[in-house]
Amino acid sequence: SKSIASMPPVEKKDEDEGVEQVHPFKGVDKAHVIQEARIFNDTQVDATKCINVMTKLLYLLGKGDNFSSKESTESIFFPMTKLFQSKDEKLRRMMYLVIKELKPDSDCVIIVTSTLTKDMNATNDLYRANAIRVLCTITDTAMLTAIERYLKQAIVDKQPLVSSAALVAGMKLMRTNGEGVKRWGNEINQAAADKAA
Repeated sequence: SKSIASMPPVEKKDEDEGVEQVHPFKGVDKAHVIQEARIFNDTQVDATKCINVMTKLLYLLGKGDNFSSKESTESIFFPMTKLFQSKDEKLRRMMYLVIKELKPDSDCVIIVTSTLTKDMNATNDLYRANAIRVLCTITDTAMLTAIERYLKQAIVDKQPLVSSAALVAGMKLMRTNGEGVKRWGNEINQAAADKAA
């Protein structure tokens, strides 16, 4: 899949002047996007506007812009966590992507872990799978023990979307916490046996 930063510019045809190249993110800068992120604090959530701001954030992160700890925490991360109250699925998916790419610091990880853990136990399988993917990206070794039980349950889940997300999470976590993931052997064997049957 292509990153947003590598997308070709859109061609805009003008009969008088020929063909002009228009980049969909022309003029997007970090300071402006941080200002726009204030929309996350609005009492009435406008999912479309929030998604547009998050798209710009992902564009900036994808092209290599760095946000200071204060910018990412106070201006983006904390206001964005309020959006977890929204039931809009597209907005939720964008939130997962931004959290994963923003890579919050350890203080923020503790806060978002509880919300993502709730999503791992939700009835919506898409929420469950995406929460697992994000958690495995932002979790450090100390936090892994707090979510290990949920990951083990997800491995043996009947929904392939959820169980495959947990298995991939385990593969990624092997790099940083191999000993912890090795304890999941029984669940992995059970999942393999269930899929073979």
